Amino acid sequence: MMFRTIVFLIGFGLAVAGGVSTIAYLNLLAAGHSYIDFLLYIARRPECYLLPFGLLVITISLYIPSENGYEE
Repeated sequence: MMFRTIVFLIGFGLAVAGGVSTIAYLNLLAAGHSYIDFLLYIARRPECYLLPFGLLVITISLYIPSENGYEE
């Protein structure tokens, strides 16, 4: 149970960091870039990959079965 909680919190931290970075790059749209330019730009930024990776880690931590078959 404690391991799952730690993995969940790590995934949450990664998702927050990636989400904040992605939202910060939304300023490119205000600077006159198009949506396609924005999507191509964030696809090349490694910190923006933290959002989907963090969501994946959260999902894995929630759906892995417990070793004894029930939660405590």
